[in-house]
Amino acid sequence: MTETIPRSMWVLRILSAAVLLITGGIHLYLVFNGVGGILGVMFVLNAVAGLVLAIAMIAVRGTLFRAAAVLSLLFLIATLMALVLALTVGLFGITETWDFMLVPQTVIVESIGIVVLAVTTVAAFRTARA
Repeated sequence: MTETIPRSMWVLRILSAAVLLITGGIHLYLVFNGVGGILGVMFVLNAVAGLVLAIAMIAVRGTLFRAAAVLSLLFLIATLMALVLALTVGLFGITETWDFMLVPQTVIVESIGIVVLAVTTVAAFRTARA
């Protein structure tokens, strides 16, 4: 079964994978630059999940791709919400400030990523119907 993927869908896949890699890379960078303890462990897991999801966005097709798109979108939403909670009320006893390393950049990248992944997810499900 050979299915050809439209060029616009490839662009969305690549953008989605890039955003997931950047998000994971930010968290891994923070681990290598002083974030330790339980937060460091969660950041490493975040980086691994970002890498796995980025690979899935490029490598899988059909139903698995739609599942990867949904999971990637939920992953970025959860990551951004965790940061927002840490900035406001705290999360697992961890509070964050806007002036900490890469916090504003992370909010921007993850917000853009949510939009990109939402578009990719919608396009994946519309392509499936056609």
